[in-house]
Amino acid sequence: QVQLVESGGGLVQAGGSLRLSCAASGRTASTYAMAWFRQAPGKEREFVAAISWDGGRIHYADSVKGQFTISRDNAKNTVYLQMNSLKPEDTAVYYCAAGPYRTFTIVVVTNTRQYDYWGRGTQVTVSS
Repeated sequence: QVQLVESGGGLVQAGGSLRLSCAASGRTASTYAMAWFRQAPGKEREFVAAISWDGGRIHYADSVKGQFTISRDNAKNTVYLQMNSLKPEDTAVYYCAAGPYRTFTIVVVTNTRQYDYWGRGTQVTVSS
């Protein structure tokens, strides 16, 4: 069993930065691939970024490439999402997710069904 708790969300002006954290608990948390998804009001949940269990492979959605950076610290069982140059369209609830997969392909990492555990989310609001 893995529990995920996100933090770091808030209200920021356009152009600003935020760093989200996802603290994972559970004996096997460090063996899971981790990802961030987001969901804006009235829209489906969408993939943002994923990182393999060892941090060696990373994939970003095209919409955030060059703007967001995902990283992990397995010693702390924590995954981070550094978000820079934020735009109003980045406003959403951001969710952390953990999945046991080892095949790190776009089809796999972007599929919500590949993730067994989800956090409750943290709100990010970007004002114009």
